[in-house]
Parts: sequence; structure tokens; C-alpha cells
Amino acid sequence: MTGELDWAERASASLLHRVGAAARAAGERFPLYADPVDGRWTTTGRGSWTGGFWAGLLRLRARRTGEAADRAAAAACTARLAPWAEADTAARGLILWYGTALDDGAEARLLRERAARCVLAAYEPALGLVPWGAALGGPRLRARADGVPGLVPLLASAGAAGEAAAAGHLHRHLDLCLDGSPGERPSPSWEFAGVTGWRPCPEPEPEPGWTRGEAWLLLAVADALLRAGNAAWRPERLYEAAELLLLKGRFLHGPLVPPARARHPDGPVDTSAAAIGAVALLKLALLPGPRSAAYRTRAEDVLRHLTRTHCAEGLLWDGCYDAATDTATRHALVWGDFFLALGLGALLGDIDLTEV
Repeated sequence: MTGELDWAERASASLLHRVGAAARAAGERFPLYADPVDGRWTTTGRGSWTGGFWAGLLRLRARRTGEAADRAAAAACTARLAPWAEADTAARGLILWYGTALDDGAEARLLRERAARCVLAAYEPALGLVPWGAALGGPRLRARADGVPGLVPLLASAGAAGEAAAAGHLHRHLDLCLDGSPGERPSPSWEFAGVTGWRPCPEPEPEPGWTRGEAWLLLAVADALLRAGNAAWRPERLYEAAELLLLKGRFLHGPLVPPARARHPDGPVDTSAAAIGAVALLKLALLPGPRSAAYRTRAEDVLRHLTRTHCAEGLLWDGCYDAATDTATRHALVWGDFFLALGLGALLGDIDLTEV
């Protein structure tokens, strides 16, 4: 391929080639993050909340190579996500939407439908959301920014009731996380305290300004706007939320790679937040409006910067798993690689972002 996107083609090829090496090393386990010193992946047996991104990466590799063995490996990985369908966690959106959305096989479709029914059954009308849940530890009745992406399209796939629940789930999180003055960063996590209502929760971040949480929220809003075909979605409110997130998160005018914690600009950066944000901007660019070109240009600038400055040997480095506990703060993260590969594929015209 020649032209202005040569860099994207090279980076995409390198990323997806490296997926093959990681797959051989991981076997039936799920890569989580890779060490910047020796490149070795820390893996998990069940996939944790990141397993869907590994299945998605394998599917992206299979699409690129067209090899039957790669398609079979991707399908087998997706099948290993099945036990999460009944798990008590809103992270099922991350696991079972991104783990199945790129897979057009019958088994993946059936798993996605089953997961959508299970998540819909977990929706609590009195709270207006699917609680974060207890499957990953901590109090069950929480609302977290990372409990929205993936869950919005997954719920919406469950018919009219699912679509209504998806809209309610998203708007409840926006009402909580975006509460406050325009200059304040979003509060990423809330806990339901009974008669006293919702109160800020210190996990996953003890203070506003978790930049990956802001990127997760923007991605969820973009997904909803691409699906907002009826009044239940409150599209005017979604556009307002998108504008507020773009402003608060500095997605258009801030650093191409944000610090992991906005209030600690001298701390570690998070390239995974940048990659998620870039995909969100590419989705917003699909909507009609005078700023669509600006969204795409900014997304392209971010992706180009990531590939030229933070990629080496087919991995996206300088991702921050958890700054608060100093865990894997300069590493390659499986979801960072996934969203970088997804964004590059969209730029190259290989991926239709309305489908994932």
C-alpha cells in the first residue's frame, strides 16, 4: 500500500504479527500485560475483565491473514469466554461485546445473545443501571465508568427492552460521572449507599481525572449516538455529554497521550487511554456535523503518534494498568493493543466501526 497511510499499514501489520507470537506463548491463557524489560506477558486463566480484547485481537489477526488456523484459534478463544455470561459484573460488556462483535460465526452470535439476555436480567430499574457487581471483588452496588463501554451495545442487542435498559444504564452513569461544574474532571466511580443515595467510591481511582475512565465514557457515548434511533436514547443529552467529555477530558486539545491521572501530570502516561479515545473520536467522526473532520484528524494524529513514539516490536508500550497501586505502569496492555489495532483498521478501511 502506498500513500499517506503507509505508516498505519505498517503498524497494523506489525501489531497483528506480534499477536501470533503472543498466542503461541500464552496457549489457552489470556495475556494481560507485557513487561517493558523482557517483553513477557503476565497471563490469566479465565481472562479477567480483559479477556474479550484478546479474543478481539485474535479475530483481527484472522481477518488479516485469512488463515483457517487463525480463524479457529480466534473462535476457540471466544468460546472460552462463555462462563462470563452469567457472572455478576458489568464488565461483561468489555468481555462479551468486544470478544464477540468482530466474530460473525454462529457460536459467537449465540454467546453474544445469551450474554445480552443475562445482562438484561441483571438490570435494576430502581437504580437505573446494571450494577458493577461482585464478581471481580468489592461492593456490588457500584457505578463505574468502565462498566459502560461494551455494555451499551450488548444490552441494545437484546430487543426493545434491552435498548431501553442500555439507554438507562448509560444515562445513569453520565448523570453521576459528569455531575459538577464544567471545569471538573469526571468522577469515575460511585457506590450506592441506601437511603443516602450515591456517593463517590475510591476504586478504581480515589479522585476525579482517571483519563482511561474518561475515554471509556466517551466511547460509550459515541456508540450510543451511532445507535440513537429513537427518543429513549435522548440524543440531545448524548450530544451534550459528548461535548462535555471532549472539553473535560481535553480529547481535542490536550496531550496526544494523557497522564494516567490528570491530577498527577508528572506520573505515568497511559497510551491505552489515548487509543480508546482515538477510536471514540473515529466513531464520532461518522456522525454528521461540522466537526466530523476535526474528530478524524485528531484521531489520526493520536494513532500516528502512538505508532511512531510508543510502539516497538509490534506492541504498544507505556500503558498504565493501575497508577494508584503502581501496577504495570509502563507496560503493553492487551486492551491498548486491541484499540490501537482497531483504530488503525478503521483508518485503513478494513473495519466498520458501526459494528464494534
